[in-house]
Amino acid sequence: MKAAVLHEVNQPLVIEDVSVPNPGPREVLIRTAVAGLCHSDLHFMEGLYPHPLPAVLGHESAGVVEKVGSDVNYVKPGDHVVTCLSVFCGTCDNCTTGRTVLCTDTTVKMLPGASNRLSWGRKEKLNQFLNLSSFAEQMLVHENAIVKIKKEMPLDLAALIGCGVITGYGAVVNTAKVTAGETVAVIGCGGVGMAAINGAQIAGAGRIIAIDTNPAKLQLATKLGATDIVDPARGDVVQQVRELTGGGVQHSFEVLGRKDTAEQAFAMLAAGGTATIVGMIPFGQKIELHGFDFLRERRIQGSSMGSNHFRVDMPRLVDFYMRGKLHLEDWISAKLKLSEINEGFANMKAGKTLRSVIMFDS
Repeated sequence: MKAAVLHEVNQPLVIEDVSVPNPGPREVLIRTAVAGLCHSDLHFMEGLYPHPLPAVLGHESAGVVEKVGSDVNYVKPGDHVVTCLSVFCGTCDNCTTGRTVLCTDTTVKMLPGASNRLSWGRKEKLNQFLNLSSFAEQMLVHENAIVKIKKEMPLDLAALIGCGVITGYGAVVNTAKVTAGETVAVIGCGGVGMAAINGAQIAGAGRIIAIDTNPAKLQLATKLGATDIVDPARGDVVQQVRELTGGGVQHSFEVLGRKDTAEQAFAMLAAGGTATIVGMIPFGQKIELHGFDFLRERRIQGSSMGSNHFRVDMPRLVDFYMRGKLHLEDWISAKLKLSEINEGFANMKAGKTLRSVIMFDS
């Protein structure tokens, strides 16, 4: 198969011929239909987060099952599936207490041989990325890394649900548990930010403030549920939010992964409010907060992949789309071939796109 390989950080991805073996007992071989380009991939490409190289990146994807291992009974060939990096073992303490997104056993016991799934050249090993590696024509994954979906759901839109949508929507609904009437601010209106805004609307938030410097993204945010927009170029963000709300929001969501915006998310809270950090702040970087603010019971927390239970959440998101509540068509800025992947990431970094997807049948 063809796959996009990262050999060195800060270097273009290279299209290589890569091999995958037949599925093991609990593995599934998928023909990749669509793979989304996510900022998380860019973080690893730029060395902001470490990962063994060479590797096939990609983690936001959908496809069709080609083969299944001998012990797999969840899916069969021909089923449509969405992948999720929140692969779970089902037996560790976090899994058995309902927090599968924080599974602690995804690489040691559950996935023996996972590092041998990809090879190239003279059987040289390639590293699999987040148990998926979806910038490739096929994916060999553990059965607990996929969720079966309705065949009526378009696969290009389904791929978005596997990362960007569940991360933003889940941060609002699962992590922060926003309730009807509460005030929400979302810092950053990329794909994940749009999912948070759309999720806040579905949750019934009373006021949803979208914060971004891109006028086109702010305009789209209003279509997805934002009641107010704030442009940081027009003045202090925290002051603008406080003036809009008469003292601050009950929930803020930072989805850019930056020190300054994480600090702003906390500073714009009303007393008793909660800031949820969704973005990937560069590895090793610290944020600074005013200790006094904690005396008014302000909180800050992280969110991993929207605290998802993906085999429950993703079918619900599909239903939301089918019922017109989740506006996924507006998110895709470009449909690319695998050979155009570096151009797609360049446009992402330049802020020209909301979401680009690789279409493997094009």
